[in-house]
Amino acid sequence: MISIERARKLILSECEPLPAETLPLSAVLGRVLCSPAVADVDIPPFDNSAMDGYAVRAADTVGALPGSPVSLRIVDTIAAGRVGTVEVMPGCAAKIMTGAPMPRGADAVVESEATREATGAVEVVRTVARRENVRPKGEDSAVGSVVLDEGHVLGPAEIGVLASIGRREVRVFGRPSVSILATGSELVEPGSPLAPGQIRNSNSYTAEAQCRELGLEPARLGIARDDYQVTVDLMRSGLSGDILITSGGVSVGEFDFVKQAQDDLGVQRRLWRVAMKPGKPLSFGVFERPDGRRCLVFGVPGNPAAAMVSFELFIRPAVLRMMGRQAVARPEQRAVLAQDESPTADWVRVVRMHVSRDAGLLMAYSTGAQGSGRLRSMVGANALAFVPPGRRLLAGEEVAVLVLGEDLAEV
Repeated sequence: MISIERARKLILSECEPLPAETLPLSAVLGRVLCSPAVADVDIPPFDNSAMDGYAVRAADTVGALPGSPVSLRIVDTIAAGRVGTVEVMPGCAAKIMTGAPMPRGADAVVESEATREATGAVEVVRTVARRENVRPKGEDSAVGSVVLDEGHVLGPAEIGVLASIGRREVRVFGRPSVSILATGSELVEPGSPLAPGQIRNSNSYTAEAQCRELGLEPARLGIARDDYQVTVDLMRSGLSGDILITSGGVSVGEFDFVKQAQDDLGVQRRLWRVAMKPGKPLSFGVFERPDGRRCLVFGVPGNPAAAMVSFELFIRPAVLRMMGRQAVARPEQRAVLAQDESPTADWVRVVRMHVSRDAGLLMAYSTGAQGSGRLRSMVGANALAFVPPGRRLLAGEEVAVLVLGEDLAEV
C-alpha cells in the first residue's frame, strides 16, 4: 500500500490537459482558458458619465451652494448610445445619462440630486471637482492589455469580460469524457424489485453526480455481473473515452474480475491499494489507445462511502488537471474536533465531518457511524478529517480538514 499523498501525486503525474477547443461564450462556464485574452479596444472606449446628471465645466461650479446656486444654460441632452453634438462652453451644461459619452468642453458631471432644473437652465447647488463622476476611457481595460491569463477558470465575471472585449468564442481546454461501470451480480438498478441477496446500484449515480458537479456529462454503462467476459466487454466499451470509473471488483474475492479484465485489455496498472480507510482497494491504470489518446482507469471500492471518498481524493483532482486547472486540491481549514476519533493500526482513517461555527470556533462533528458501506455518512458531510495510524485524536484538538464544496470561512 502507498500513502494518500503518494497515490495522488502518482495519478496527477499521468494527467495532461486535454486538447483545446473553440466554444461560444454560452458554453464556457467553468472551463479553463488556454491562451491569454487581450483587449482589442479600450473598455470603456470613451469617457462617459458615471451617473444621471449634467455634464459641466468644473470651474463653472466653484462656490455653488444650496442658498447660492450657479445657473448654467442647458445646450444639449445626451442619452446613452448617443454622442453629443454641442460643445459645452463656459456657463453651459448638457443633460446626460449614465454611460453616455462626455461632450466636448465638459470635464465633470454633477449628479441630478445636486441640481434644480429651471426652464432652459439648471441650478447647481455644490462645487464639483474636475473629472468627478466621469469614467475615463480604458478605465477597466486598456487596448492591448491582458485581461485574463492562460489557465484562468471562467466564471460569470470572466465571461462578461470576454464579451466586453468582443469575444463571441474562446479557446478552452477540453473536458474529459467519462464512463461509469458498476460491477457485482448483487446489484440492481433503482426502481427494480429486490430479490434475496440483492442491493440497489447507488455507486453509478453518486459518481455520475460527482462528475456533473465538475461540468462533465458522464455515461453510465450499466452493471457488469460477476462474469469475466461480461466485465471485459463492458470495460472495453468504456476505454474509448478519457476516463473509466469502475466500482467494485477490485479486492481479492473469488469473483472480483476487474483487475484481471484490466490486465487482459492492456491497462497498465500504476497502483493498487492505498493506506486509507475507507477506500483501501483503489486501483489506477492507464490504457494507451491506438489513436494516441489515453484513458485513465480508476477502480474504486464497491462500498458506497469508500467509492465517494475515493472520487473526492483521487478522481476529482485528475479531472481538474485534465481540464487545464493548476490548482486541483480542495482547500483546507483548521477546525476543533467535537469528539474523540480512534485510529486504525496501519492506515489513515478518513472521517466524514460536518463543520459548523459554534461560539466563534469552527467545530468538526462526525456525521455518524463511519463504516465503508454507510452511504449516509456522506450526507451533510462538508469536510474530511484524517486520523493518522496509531494516534487517537481527542475532542478539543485542532485538526486540518479538507473542505468539500463551499469554503467554510463564512460558516
